[in-house]
Amino acid sequence: MADTPTTIHDMPVLVCAPDGKKLMSEQDALDLIGEAFYHGTRIVVVPVERLANDFFQLKTRLAGQIIQKFVNYQQRLVVLGDISQYLDQSSSFKAFVYEANRGNDLWFLANLQELEGRLKRIQ
Repeated sequence: MADTPTTIHDMPVLVCAPDGKKLMSEQDALDLIGEAFYHGTRIVVVPVERLANDFFQLKTRLAGQIIQKFVNYQQRLVVLGDISQYLDQSSSFKAFVYEANRGNDLWFLANLQELEGRLKRIQ
């Protein structure tokens, strides 16, 4: 399955396939951002399966490096799927997710319906 550009509530979105290349480095993030620009999207939805386990362990700094690339290129990043196992493992990660979901650059959401709801509210 390929990454798919679509529109949700008049917002261009790139929905990444769960079986695509994992985001394991800043370069992987830049490659995905390039794909988003190619498709003219402003939001990139990345399934949990596409993220390296290090992303969910803040001490590795991988999450910060990847997120910073998306922010620098003015792309909103949505991590989609069940992250409960990572929330249970780290109170720091739990606090990080809580703060991220209060902002506009990074959201951790369970499914596309949650994304639709958020985009509808911010229109």
